[in-house]
Amino acid sequence: MSDPESADCLLLGDIVGSRSAPDRRQVHAALTEALAAVERALPSRRGLAVTVGDEFQGAYAALGDALEVALRVRLLLLPDVDVRLGIGRGGASVLDAGRGVEDGPGWWAAREALEAVEERAGHAATRLLRTAHRDPAAAPGHVEAVNAALLCRDHLVGSLSDRSLRLLRGLMDPDTTQAELAAREGVSASAVSQRVRADGIGAVLAAQALLRELP
Repeated sequence: MSDPESADCLLLGDIVGSRSAPDRRQVHAALTEALAAVERALPSRRGLAVTVGDEFQGAYAALGDALEVALRVRLLLLPDVDVRLGIGRGGASVLDAGRGVEDGPGWWAAREALEAVEERAGHAATRLLRTAHRDPAAAPGHVEAVNAALLCRDHLVGSLSDRSLRLLRGLMDPDTTQAELAAREGVSASAVSQRVRADGIGAVLAAQALLRELP
């Protein structure tokens, strides 16, 4: 029997270029580990986990939660593995709880968003896009504004060096200081501060703080 539908924010993701990975087993293990870590930090309604093949999914009460999960998963995997993510809002019915099979308009919207990411990443101007949102019931302009923010966020994240990715990953934890990160990296605190400003790390964090508040 299907569960009653709920207007969750549903996250659907897959691995970019998984078929060309030299060790797909290792990539899958890294993805599973990253999803488990993010699930501990921001629990989903029914578990964030791999479903079929390279796909994974999770359900969240708020759009802000789903958007933060999307960023955290990417940061735990980059630079070696990247993922694309579609987030849809709408009804979702659990068809088979044991196997994690779900259906409904929310998942259709998430699938549409995921396919849009893949299509737009094929164009030079938007090649670094990895996240998109769809919500057929949203107020006019809302989805477009969210997607504009995601396009800019993904471009900044996709342009970061390995060290800057580590700094951003560390600063996603509000209890971690730039001085602590400087000690880990073996550089001065001022060097970290300069990189945070110059590479747009501070802008990513500020944008994420705003996106996190979306209901």
